[in-house]
Amino acid sequence: MKSMSMKAMFEELGVIPSYSRPSVSDDNPYSEALFRTVKYHPTFPAMKRFETIEEARLWMIKFVDWYNNEHLHSGLNFVTPTQRHNREDKRIFTTRTKVYEDAKAQNPARWSKNIRNWHLPEIVILNPDKKGDKMRQELADKSMAA
Repeated sequence: MKSMSMKAMFEELGVIPSYSRPSVSDDNPYSEALFRTVKYHPTFPAMKRFETIEEARLWMIKFVDWYNNEHLHSGLNFVTPTQRHNREDKRIFTTRTKVYEDAKAQNPARWSKNIRNWHLPEIVILNPDKKGDKMRQELADKSMAA
């Protein structure tokens, strides 16, 4: 995309190239994290190529199913995206909170601090601005009051 011929073609077509958004060094961390997960998945053929496009598509279909329905995401407090999307996470987190509270009640000497926070924010904004931060906080306050 940076070669002179590509730049010349853009100029000829009246296209203004954009290589990233201003002041954003990591343009899409969610996509980058997904690419890393794909590359380091144990079944990814790192040392060889897929033999056919159909083989690659089949692998990707299986990967997406695993990623969404089996893989417990640390960024989601160890629930799957499907559980989060279907709002099953609230029930799971309630159960986990009770298990932790019971464990702490049975043996308080093992706990030097509070139990783990098993909640997630209701709203996530990628690269929020100051206005977005304020709006997100207001929405979070409203959801906590409800």
